[in-house]
Amino acid sequence: MRCMSILLRGISGQVLVASALTLAVAGCGNKPADPSTQYGANPQLPAPQQFLLPPMHIAPVAAWGEEKPTVPPGFSVTALATGLSHPRSLYVLPNGDVLVVESSGPKAPISRPKDLIMGWVQSFAGAKGKAANRITLLRDTNGDGKPDVRTVFLDHLISPFGVALVGSDLYVADTDALLRFPYVTGQTSITAPATRLTDLPGGPIDHHWTKSLVASRDGAKLYVGVGSNSNITENGIGAEMNRAAIWEVDRATGASRIFASGLRNPTGLGWEPDSGVLWAVANERDEIGANLVPDYLTSVKDGAFYGWPYSYYGQHIDPRVKPQRPDLVARAIAPDYALSSHVAPLGLAFSTGLNLPAAYRSGAFVGEHGSWDRDPLNGYKVVFVPFVGGHPNGPPQDVVTGFLDQAGHARGRPVGLAIDRTGGLLIADDLGNVVWRVSYSGK
Repeated sequence: MRCMSILLRGISGQVLVASALTLAVAGCGNKPADPSTQYGANPQLPAPQQFLLPPMHIAPVAAWGEEKPTVPPGFSVTALATGLSHPRSLYVLPNGDVLVVESSGPKAPISRPKDLIMGWVQSFAGAKGKAANRITLLRDTNGDGKPDVRTVFLDHLISPFGVALVGSDLYVADTDALLRFPYVTGQTSITAPATRLTDLPGGPIDHHWTKSLVASRDGAKLYVGVGSNSNITENGIGAEMNRAAIWEVDRATGASRIFASGLRNPTGLGWEPDSGVLWAVANERDEIGANLVPDYLTSVKDGAFYGWPYSYYGQHIDPRVKPQRPDLVARAIAPDYALSSHVAPLGLAFSTGLNLPAAYRSGAFVGEHGSWDRDPLNGYKVVFVPFVGGHPNGPPQDVVTGFLDQAGHARGRPVGLAIDRTGGLLIADDLGNVVWRVSYSGK
């Protein structure tokens, strides 16, 4: 049976009866589409399929060794830092210091047999890697592109992810709270206690634990991406209170409101440089087929509803969600730009135009962590979406690949992205435990 062999091949010959049963029950007939049919504003959306238990196809882990990612001609890639502990996101301070957030999610209760199976299978792909739950600082004092200072900047955090600096206030989005720390330019560690600006939705169930973060351009507001607590409300609608949304938080008071809702997991936030509009990448729902639902990049409109869990891509009803909410579906809007299904975008960085060829001077870099429920695999790369006039214009272009080897093993998985002070693209690789730096030589 081909469906069953996918998983058994992915686990290097080890046989797991429960997971084999998952695929056997799920059945076949789930032929993936060419990802190029799902790029842009009007992706192809086939009829949904339903499964008793979901098919899974995990890329087994392989070490980088002497290899490194592949970049286009004229670019080079080097390891900025190695030996990290599950690096997930990156933030560049104004003085050029790079903050690396090393983080993993809190241990969640097992509520369904599927949770146990998925956790077991994903462990083979390094998706359950342990982290120090800290922030490491990297500093290059002589400008040679290699940090010669590496310190623990912040420690004893609770599954941190997002970081933002406003003036002398450094904000860190833990999984359950937005924290503020005093910051002095040039310091290599912070020992002062945190001020808890506001609580964020956390446990005991904390399905999408990452909390992305960006400050408004005037510094008055903070925007926090809060993922759903399930795939499609299987933990109950009560567990989704104030989740699957982007929060707006007043920096002075900590008061918050829902800025936009219905985004299943908004994992990366950023301001488009020309228009000043907030954009996000989001992970859409699973378990209705290899071609549903495309993950996406979208502008974020104040007060908008993006469909989750009742519908997707506007008003396409998800038949699994009961009861439905036709009132919400009627006002659901479609995202701007599909990235294709199950690529798992986790990082977003808009191009600043520094030290880049013309083709990369206006647009968004997206870190695609990669699929776990699709054969062939999708994602596992960094792509560039070109923009014209503040909007996507054209298909995504592969920029950093090679995270999958020729045998389909994952040597790395890109997560957070950042542009450093000299215009280099930084990539957090949470499987290889590396931060990669991509630069352009101009040759």
